[in-house]
Amino acid sequence: MPQWQRLLQDTVKYVPHLLKGALLTLLLVVVTMIVSPFGGLLIALGRIGSFKPISRLCWFIIWLFRGTPLLLQLFFIYYGLPALGITLKPITAALIGLGLNYSAYLAEIIRSGILSIDHGQMEAAEAMGMTYWQAMRRVIIPQTYRVIMPPVGNEFIALIKDTALVSTIAMVELMRTADQLFNATFNITVLVLAAGIYLLFTTVFTFIFESIEARVGAYEKR
Repeated sequence: MPQWQRLLQDTVKYVPHLLKGALLTLLLVVVTMIVSPFGGLLIALGRIGSFKPISRLCWFIIWLFRGTPLLLQLFFIYYGLPALGITLKPITAALIGLGLNYSAYLAEIIRSGILSIDHGQMEAAEAMGMTYWQAMRRVIIPQTYRVIMPPVGNEFIALIKDTALVSTIAMVELMRTADQLFNATFNITVLVLAAGIYLLFTTVFTFIFESIEARVGAYEKR
């Protein structure tokens, strides 16, 4: 059988199985993309707030989740919490782990974006009678979008690849599906097809974030 015909045959055979895993990978990515910006914003606001206990708690969360590997965090949530009487399904553990990890990373990005806004903006808002939180919501945070979009986009592109780590906690997403098929067949085409799907996801999301960056003026024309 010619090589091209064998490749076509393997593609038709394995792609449906890989796409089932890819759908779960996409679910993890989309849910984390929705949840982590809100978590990151809350942590960032708590971190720069004047109430010391909350600020220190938010610093600790950032320090903990940025300072330890995501794989270790997933292991602790899925395998460690049952020792404390908390048993989670793989998808729940994966979403919690990814959500907390990326919330911590986004918190620092958002915090740096907020601090990059000139302090005079806050003073002007307060002079107009706005409270601190009104000024943050109406004046400061909207101005951070153009600053934080590039690094946020990079984090979410990394997220697509980091979802492969959840295969270690018994989730049958794209990476685990590819691993199972490869171990059963030792056909390298499976790995090539899985890589192609990951590249497709990252390419699509890259174009999406570039479009968003252009809309919010992330790159000013000179």
